[in-house]
Amino acid sequence: MTAVTLNPGIQNRNLPSYLDPQHLGPWATYLEQVERVTPYLGQLAYWIDSLKRPQRILIVDCPIRLDDGSVAHFEGYRVQHNTSRGPGKGGVRFHQNVNLSEVMALSAWMTIKHAAVNLPYGGAKGGIRVDPRTLSITELERLTRRYTSEIGFIIGPDKDIPAPDVNTNPQVMAWMMDTYSMNTGRTATGVVTGKPVNLGGSLGRADATGRGVFVAATEAMKQVGVPLEGARVAVQGFGNVGGAAARIFHDHGAKVVAIQDVTGTIFSSAGIDPKAALEFLRRTGKIVGFPGTETLEPHELWTVECEVLIPAALEGVITEKTAPLITARVVVEGANGPTTPAADDILLEKGVLVVPDVLANAGGVTVSYFEWVQDFSSFFWTEDEINARLDRIMKEAFSSLWEVSQRHKVSLRTAAYIVACTRVLEAHALRGIYP
Repeated sequence: MTAVTLNPGIQNRNLPSYLDPQHLGPWATYLEQVERVTPYLGQLAYWIDSLKRPQRILIVDCPIRLDDGSVAHFEGYRVQHNTSRGPGKGGVRFHQNVNLSEVMALSAWMTIKHAAVNLPYGGAKGGIRVDPRTLSITELERLTRRYTSEIGFIIGPDKDIPAPDVNTNPQVMAWMMDTYSMNTGRTATGVVTGKPVNLGGSLGRADATGRGVFVAATEAMKQVGVPLEGARVAVQGFGNVGGAAARIFHDHGAKVVAIQDVTGTIFSSAGIDPKAALEFLRRTGKIVGFPGTETLEPHELWTVECEVLIPAALEGVITEKTAPLITARVVVEGANGPTTPAADDILLEKGVLVVPDVLANAGGVTVSYFEWVQDFSSFFWTEDEINARLDRIMKEAFSSLWEVSQRHKVSLRTAAYIVACTRVLEAHALRGIYP
């Protein structure tokens, strides 16, 4: 397949320099994905430039006093990509490599994700450039509260609803909710999702993204004739997403043969018990050395013989170099943006079915939507009800995207973008431009 060339018009219509696809990594990947789907949009392509520019970008300075009395400054971001279909929604990550290109791309992928599974949200994302491991718990709280105060005027239960992401958790969301509530003079549980259950959080949220990965994977496996029982699974990333997905696969009779996280890579042809591996990780701080496994070099993960590969860490890990090594029949993107467009082409030519991130990891935001709805109504569902609703939405979304992919003879990713971009641009066209 020939490489897609970005439309020169993207660069010539008074494009801000920070959006130039020639100088950005993740954002350029997103732009190319949009370019690939444009020919399928018909008259809606008239509005396509609205998807190539974030609606709002906020960069904030977050000074805090450290425990030793000194003052440190951290750069924070909140990007609202598109709110044509509803308020912004997207996580907040704390990571030393957070940058504007990454947050812009992640916010755009949230727009696509919400529309692909038909949730009434737009796309947003936030982050702080910080290594949270270098901060004490009190310093982390100060940073969270300062960041929330700085972005407070653009977030809200009906404006933009943050959630957990890389290195953030229910406690961070509790601090964000409390800070926003104190600044607005009312308790606003719906300003964030992923909160502790006793502060308005939803049952089932902890496993939601991993469960969604599992449901999307099993639907894909049916299409390519791979039985779940005994299927070999390799997982990159062993946190909330990868860890939960591995555990659920294991509980349903699949065999987790390889696990990789920041501490190393382990392999066992006989299978790894994810629950025991998680306990070993908690106890020792690493997965390497888990009994009954051998240690692999990081790049060897891609060569592991398996039916299902789940990249559930960071973006851009499946590239032109790693894609040819992959043996899996199905790749299920637990992370956001783990596969580059060039790698997508390679996997397509190899006959590997890729379940794209905007579908595969939508379980988390789906249950976040449930949490948001429950907070507004102050009526909460059981975990069985949550899981049943999540399974239904994920299966219906997969079915609709699969039908589009077969009709147009395109990948699932392109099908997801056709459906999502159509829904967003239809809303944009109906609303028009104000003033």
